[in-house]
Amino acid sequence: MARHGGGRGWYGKLLGAALGVTVLATGASVWTAQAGETDEASPAVKAPVVRAVSASIAHASQGGRGAINLTIDDGPDPKWTPRVLELLRQYRVKATFCMVGTQARAHPDLVRRVVAEGHRLCDHSVSHNTAMDQESEAYQSRQILDAERMITRASGGVRPQYYRAPGGAFTPFSRKLAASRGMRPLGWNVDSKDFERPGAGVIVATVERELSGGPTVLFHDAGGDRSQTLEALRQLLPGLRQQGHTFSFPVR
Repeated sequence: MARHGGGRGWYGKLLGAALGVTVLATGASVWTAQAGETDEASPAVKAPVVRAVSASIAHASQGGRGAINLTIDDGPDPKWTPRVLELLRQYRVKATFCMVGTQARAHPDLVRRVVAEGHRLCDHSVSHNTAMDQESEAYQSRQILDAERMITRASGGVRPQYYRAPGGAFTPFSRKLAASRGMRPLGWNVDSKDFERPGAGVIVATVERELSGGPTVLFHDAGGDRSQTLEALRQLLPGLRQQGHTFSFPVR
């Protein structure tokens, strides 16, 4: 989500040139060690191959000209995520869900549903600290890698394909670390401002006004009452299709 005030966000508070391969490899080792420390014992399985992706922040759509990337942040939420999913199904729209690790761990059924319905997963950190860029590299590493593990486990083994820093609080380190794990850093072009609950009409007008600036649109399915988000999407999705837009995923 966009920064809405400083600090650790609504979820609360919960080695330059040398960072390169050594630190990133260390981060991956930390991820493996943490998974072993916190998960129940299970038979050894072969780890999936992880291919690094670009560390630049993605804004473009893999769908090309006229395609829109719908991105949904901060869930999954047991009340609002199912309603968003029903709306997306109704209008045959695929989206990218940027999930907070603790939420994914708490609601694995919703993570699996998101995957089963053809949407993509995005790592949105463990605790949604919008000041992550002011924290140490060790802290950033824990937030990114632990959330990756939580989301992957909740999904039944499907890994997030993107990483979106809370509030856009990316750092060169966090981008490189995420990319080394196969998660493309993900930005946005259009902030719908739905988090501020200005009214569905204002949300619709904001998206329609700013969409010419790029295809990646930011909405939310958690963090409070999302009824305005639902109504705005209900108005926007058919209208955008009528204007000739398609819906796709961000580039990787």
